[in-house]
Amino acid sequence: MSGRQDGLLSSSPVELTILMPCLNEAETLAACIHKAHLGCQKMDQTYEILIADNGSTDGSPDIARSSGARVVAVPLRGYGAALHAGIEAARGRFVVMADADDSYDFSEIAPFVEKLQAGYTLVMGSRFRGEIKPGAMPFLHRWLGNPILTGIGNLFFRNKLSDYHCGLRGFDKQAILNLNLRTTGMEFASEMVIKAGLAGLKITEIPIVLWPDGRSRPPHLRTWRDGWRHLRFMLLYSPRWLFLYPGFLLMFMGGLVGLWLLPGPRTVGQVTFDVHTLLYAALAILVGFQSVTFAVFTKIFAVVEGLLPEDPLLTKMFDYIVLEVGLAIGFILILIGLAGSIYAFTAWRMLSFGPLELTNTLRLIIPAVVSLTLGCQIVLSSFFLSVLGLHRRDTVNQ
Repeated sequence: MSGRQDGLLSSSPVELTILMPCLNEAETLAACIHKAHLGCQKMDQTYEILIADNGSTDGSPDIARSSGARVVAVPLRGYGAALHAGIEAARGRFVVMADADDSYDFSEIAPFVEKLQAGYTLVMGSRFRGEIKPGAMPFLHRWLGNPILTGIGNLFFRNKLSDYHCGLRGFDKQAILNLNLRTTGMEFASEMVIKAGLAGLKITEIPIVLWPDGRSRPPHLRTWRDGWRHLRFMLLYSPRWLFLYPGFLLMFMGGLVGLWLLPGPRTVGQVTFDVHTLLYAALAILVGFQSVTFAVFTKIFAVVEGLLPEDPLLTKMFDYIVLEVGLAIGFILILIGLAGSIYAFTAWRMLSFGPLELTNTLRLIIPAVVSLTLGCQIVLSSFFLSVLGLHRRDTVNQ
């Protein structure tokens, strides 16, 4: 049995949309569309081929129409912008997307559709579990960029994927639209996978073959710029790894070194550590605490704005850590800091405000300053968290 292409001017739904973002792909577009027809005709379902044209000037839209594809013009430049507009314009229940550079074989898309029909929401192609033909992927991308970014993505978001950035993937249109994807650049590929995982959507992988693209011009992808954009997006969507874990590590290390140095100087080999190191340990505690509060602020803001899903741990935290608890802890630390400061001032007064013995005085002053600063930070953060919490509860209750 064969697939049936729906009329190009019809607005009726179809089962499958083959989506290709396009920016000056005249050399390869017709071949990709032809292969897409072949792939769809192997399946007994209606389909359309949709080209999301991102401002081509080489006649790509005319080639697409003459090859039996529908074209939607996307004035906002960017890989993500083109795909987002294409997904919104798609008439299919399922969408299979890939680049129009002939590096992916659209005639072999049946396994993607079968997985979608079996209940998977996002079906990723995997070049690393399949085959990468010679010359199909630059050395840095194959052995450095993709493996590292995929590993970071799996670590940050607890996925188990082998290829985070494969351009060939299939998905349930409405489920992906519900994720409210926002990026307009190459990081759109990461955003889709990350948000799908965070939302608990059912994801699987299919081994595929990556072929050398058929273009004579350089690709739109820029190795270092786009690699950084993917990494930046992952960090911004994981407050735990960007703020929380580094903050706790700084506080732990700073506290450990501080407690070690409070009684007096310590000598390791021929190196003596004294109040100068104690001062840096104090700084680590303060910066670490600030980083931890940023993690909480960012998480709450992201949940309120719909960037991240609801977090049960965060909800439970607000049941116990209320404004009054934060104020009590903050004021206790402020009192401890004031007590240490008053004690140091009294010792100075007993010396008629003359010169002080530096190391002994700093061993008292530094902990006092840390307590005062932490106390003030906790008080201010508690008020701010209370405001965010009110906004968050209002949003949740709507």
